[in-house]
Amino acid sequence: MNIRTQDGDAAQARNRLQSAQAYLQVAEMVAEDDSDDALRGVAAGLAVLAGIAASDAVCCAALGRRSRGDNHKDAVKILGSISEEAKLAATSLRRLIDIKDQAHYGFTTVSAQTRTTSLNAARKVVAFAEQTVA
Repeated sequence: MNIRTQDGDAAQARNRLQSAQAYLQVAEMVAEDDSDDALRGVAAGLAVLAGIAASDAVCCAALGRRSRGDNHKDAVKILGSISEEAKLAATSLRRLIDIKDQAHYGFTTVSAQTRTTSLNAARKVVAFAEQTVA
């Protein structure tokens, strides 16, 4: 793999895990209000950020490095290379990366289904990070 990375240690893994947990917590709070189309996109966008931060945490804890390239799919590759269980988390991260452009930059509203998918995927990656970093 020719992927740009940055070194990370256990302290940075814990820091990224805390960020992931906070992003997910806020995403879930925002998702409770379904009265505004824009809020679905915000919830999905925060879920994406939660997944990325959780992936960083896992990679720092398990490998001592995380993806730092412009292509977020590199993070999926690095995460998936760690273990069989990490491949499942990488699948969830890939779902989040696929939603990222629409949630962060899109001109169309995020559907309720996409919001739910993003929250479920983020929960899986964050849970895996919690197991790995602990």
